[in-house]
Amino acid sequence: QVQLVESGGGLVQPGGSLRLSCAGSGISFRVYTMGWHRQAPGKQREWVASITTGGSTNYADSVKGRFTISRDNAKNTVDLQMKSLKPEDTAVYLCTLYRLGLPNYWGQGTQVTVSS
Repeated sequence: QVQLVESGGGLVQPGGSLRLSCAGSGISFRVYTMGWHRQAPGKQREWVASITTGGSTNYADSVKGRFTISRDNAKNTVDLQMKSLKPEDTAVYLCTLYRLGLPNYWGQGTQVTVSS
């Protein structure tokens, strides 16, 4: 059974940092593109960042320069380092495993709240 489990969310002040982590079981991340999405209340789920098997990264314009996605295939984890957080970054952040270019597995999400 494939499971993606996120951790690291919480409450942080504007300008602060958080590091999210996604741990996988039942599947090896090594051969898949991995990513993070987020969903804010009342809004559609949006793509945040992705990382290929070769380590190439892509970011949504809204987070470029502030967020960094990384992977550790040995640990079967994918992390999202978030800096200079803004209130508009508040959302549930979900880890994603891609197959054939499409999100195929999702974690349950971890809440990030940016507020003073």
